[in-house]
Amino acid sequence: MQALPKTRTDGRLPLYARLRDQLASRIANGEWSPGDMIPSENRLAEEYGVALATMRMALKQLVDEGLLERRRGTGTFVKQPAFRADLFRFFHVHDVEDPDGPVIPESRILSRQEVDLPPEVKRAFGDDAGGRCLKLERVRLWAGDPLLFEEIYLRLPDFDGLMSLDPKEMGPLLYPVFLQKFGILISSATDELSFGTATQASAKYLELPANSPVAVIERIARNPVGRIIEYRRVHGRPERFRYRVNLGEQHT
Repeated sequence: MQALPKTRTDGRLPLYARLRDQLASRIANGEWSPGDMIPSENRLAEEYGVALATMRMALKQLVDEGLLERRRGTGTFVKQPAFRADLFRFFHVHDVEDPDGPVIPESRILSRQEVDLPPEVKRAFGDDAGGRCLKLERVRLWAGDPLLFEEIYLRLPDFDGLMSLDPKEMGPLLYPVFLQKFGILISSATDELSFGTATQASAKYLELPANSPVAVIERIARNPVGRIIEYRRVHGRPERFRYRVNLGEQHT
């Protein structure tokens, strides 16, 4: 029987929640990779010494979170991440030939360097942040026009090898690179949207006048156990910004 180590500090969590964390850690550390079939509910319940109903609750939580998927008549699998350029949902862009298709922009890495942790990144990364991180600057284009300027901060030593990685191996999306080259799965992210003023760098690469207004997106991305892996600050051209939400019937 496998013991349940504490993956969260609050031991008051119900057993199924602590069990969920332990199972998620097996995804985060690469023991179970995307596309793998995990052991059956019965086998896992026996392995951890818990009731079958408790194991089912833990697995259901991971399914609801999108980390696992059930396939009828086959089993339960680690879900393949659906990598999309989802920051572009805030901007009015579409493919003329396939207006409903996925938006995959062109991306250009401008710089890669090891830097001291800025205060906001240190706060996001938490107590185990260390003192240094890897910073990427990237511009993203649509139909040849610059749309987003990104400053991306990544943990060290997790991404040591990214400094020497051939840009041709990186492609337009970073999260597949994180998984394929470094074994790091991004399973969730939080985007916070606001408006601000272009910096010298973002004005240059977005081809805007100095001090122009920009849309600002701050992203915090996590692995399956909730560890923050990436902090990203994005400036976008304001005239392409859009916000759309579908609401149910409202009575006011």
